Amino acid sequence: MPNANNDTHAPQTERSAQTTQALNQVQRRAVSELLRVSPVADDLARRFQEAGFTLALVGGSVRDALLGRLGNDLDFTTDARPEDVLKIVRPWADAVWEVGIAFGTVGCKKDSFDIEVTTYRSEAYDRTSRKPEVSYGDSIEDDLVRRDFTVNAMAVALPEKEFIDPHNGLEDLAAQVLRTPGTPQESFSDDPLRMMRAARFAAQLDFTVAPEVVAAMKEMADRIDIVSAERVRDELNKLILGAHPRKGLALLVESGIADRVLPELPALRLERDEHHRHKDVYEHSLTVLDQAIDLEEDGPDLVLRLAALLHDIGKPKTRRFEKDGRVSFHHHEVVGAKMTKKRMTALKYSNEMVKDVARLVELHLRFHGYGTGEWTDSAVRRYVRDAGPLLTRLHKLTRSDCTTRNKRKANALSRAYDGLEERIARLQEQEELDAIRPDLDGNDIMQVLDIAPGPGVGKAYKYLLELRLENGPMGRDAAVAALKEWWAEQQS
Repeated sequence: MPNANNDTHAPQTERSAQTTQALNQVQRRAVSELLRVSPVADDLARRFQEAGFTLALVGGSVRDALLGRLGNDLDFTTDARPEDVLKIVRPWADAVWEVGIAFGTVGCKKDSFDIEVTTYRSEAYDRTSRKPEVSYGDSIEDDLVRRDFTVNAMAVALPEKEFIDPHNGLEDLAAQVLRTPGTPQESFSDDPLRMMRAARFAAQLDFTVAPEVVAAMKEMADRIDIVSAERVRDELNKLILGAHPRKGLALLVESGIADRVLPELPALRLERDEHHRHKDVYEHSLTVLDQAIDLEEDGPDLVLRLAALLHDIGKPKTRRFEKDGRVSFHHHEVVGAKMTKKRMTALKYSNEMVKDVARLVELHLRFHGYGTGEWTDSAVRRYVRDAGPLLTRLHKLTRSDCTTRNKRKANALSRAYDGLEERIARLQEQEELDAIRPDLDGNDIMQVLDIAPGPGVGKAYKYLLELRLENGPMGRDAAVAALKEWWAEQQS
């Protein structure tokens, strides 16, 4: 990949051997990645060239190529206006979509590649707007300077494969540092969401955020207030689903941005009492998140990760110093579930996700009633019934919630939970616990009691469900006899 518009490759005397080796490595990776996508990219570039326009692979696609992790999502930039882009890609692509055309972006699919082509542009917020104002630019240099970070401000002009790096993004990539092309103040003023992107990329790429960028985030944290809840939520999700979410979350807290978008997280930094009678709830929550991630089996699980992060957010409101010197957090799981619903609703999460995460927060302490393993089969059935389809996640959350350094205590908790899971498995095999329901359904109840649909049927169903949870499967005859007996008592 030829050099281009900068002095990226300075003499050896001006650069350490280690840096040079890192740069060579990322360039080798990039060549390999670009060769893989070259047939599609070059074909598209020639079509733009024949129409009198330029085309370049840009931004995250170049960054990921240099990191050796370029997928099938390709981002291009061009001097062609959106209407011209449509004329070029429609005869060529397998499918075309115009969802982002108001922002200068045309999307299309070709073979296995999802492609976005965006006209050179500059966009900025005014002081109060939640939507950026978009204007088109005339050069790729103008386009790159408006990018969020130098590692995303590189391009490869096609089809000649000229590497364009006016802001030394390649060196920052090799050093794993996040900087802005211009001053961070200008960048964050243009789009305040970039402050959250700094934390997101730290979490995804395990990069360090440059000190001047962190300072600007602290200085301008209040600017995040003009960004819509949906955009904040989407960045938060990407951060939490990253490989190193603790790193990104810690930056949000340190910079003060979390105080504005997820205030329940920094609130966990409770002042320690002089006798240190309770653990650091903030650090505990981040550790629980780390441990939950270790238990994931089928890739990142947003519901589990959110529940792990938020499971103790009710503790600050419920902390009490007891007369015997202990610190208590009575019913913090109930308070925390309500707080979770409120925050996630404000961030515009789906109703289903709000319900699932809040339910896990509410149930995360339930296992500790198991204690010495003396739960009855009835209690185990209720545990399974209350968890419902979240049971597997509840297992992982509960195991993750053990952060004690006392190995004996940790091993005892682990053995107890092993025992509970074994009992659940045995009961599931015997009783089909995943579909706990009474031995009689609503039609059966109406027939046995000779009653019409109404509240009485619901009360009878609830009674039979309690019997089922308490006793396990009863069989039809026993259930009919119990129902008739209960009904007679109700009538008297």
